[in-house]
Amino acid sequence: MAELRRCTRCVLPETHETITFDAEGVCNICRQQEYKQTQIDWSAKKKELDALIAEHRGTSDYDCIVPFSGGKDSTWTLYYLVKEYGLRPLVVRFDHGFLRPTVLENTRRTLRKLGVDFHHFTPNWKIVQKLMLQTFLEKGDFCWHCHTGIFAYPMWVALRYQVPLVMWGEPSSEYTAYYSYDQPEEVDEKRFNRYVNLGITAQDMLIRLEGAVDERDLKPFTYPPLKELRKIKYRSVCLGSYIPWDVKRQVRIIQEELGWSEDQVENVPPGYGYEKIECYMQGVRDYIKFIKRGYTRPSHLASLDIRNHRMSREEAVALIRQYEGKRPPSLDLFLEYVG
Repeated sequence: MAELRRCTRCVLPETHETITFDAEGVCNICRQQEYKQTQIDWSAKKKELDALIAEHRGTSDYDCIVPFSGGKDSTWTLYYLVKEYGLRPLVVRFDHGFLRPTVLENTRRTLRKLGVDFHHFTPNWKIVQKLMLQTFLEKGDFCWHCHTGIFAYPMWVALRYQVPLVMWGEPSSEYTAYYSYDQPEEVDEKRFNRYVNLGITAQDMLIRLEGAVDERDLKPFTYPPLKELRKIKYRSVCLGSYIPWDVKRQVRIIQEELGWSEDQVENVPPGYGYEKIECYMQGVRDYIKFIKRGYTRPSHLASLDIRNHRMSREEAVALIRQYEGKRPPSLDLFLEYVG
């Protein structure tokens, strides 16, 4: 670990996106967590959420849109909104093509127990293959179709059903410094271009692929026009901007209340069976990140536990040394998929 400078409090390295270190060597992500834990009046934030829900309840066929993968964060968001507020949401999934059997079973169980309507969209696989290969070759990241689709497609559904309120899970300030906890964070096109799309818009992709795809093929990956969203007076926000986000606590609740199951994911250490269970290419993505940036998911998970006072830094260092940087068996499958 000596080759990378790391935060003196958590174990995030200097290659983590948006990271900076202060005079004490503590990273800005840890400082944001300090602010979250000590400076935010969460009871006041909850009242803001109450008012937002009251404003939108009953104004359309659905009270809100909940983008949903079936993983821990979207499941918690859906559970909280239904149980705390009794909302009638439309649950929207963009299927990236790599959903694991466990997350499919979790989804079926969750939808039935909560009693909600479900909109599931799967894009054209041949288009997905082209997008994966292009961004892998250009950026070393094959997940462009997934990230853009997950954040753009539910907004099209909001327009289609005229549902102004879209409720996401954790804010980006939980993990990065694109936004901080003392800033308002709307999940809008500005955030989409800053945080999600790798600096490549769907229009850029159309040009790069030189006629191999049609503009209509890329609509699910294109953020809707702002003027159309403004017509419905949209709000696209994170639940974690209004209630304190605590993954391990939330996982315990959805396990107890919904029977939500964990899974084994490549290179995810024991004790984190809730992490990234949505995708069976996650091990490949993490391995590529290790090649590019010298760290991967164990550093992220251990850093979260340090910030939440569940692990010492010494324990985190040992965890990283044991589990980080291993070649995943799914890499061969990925190479077959992209040709």
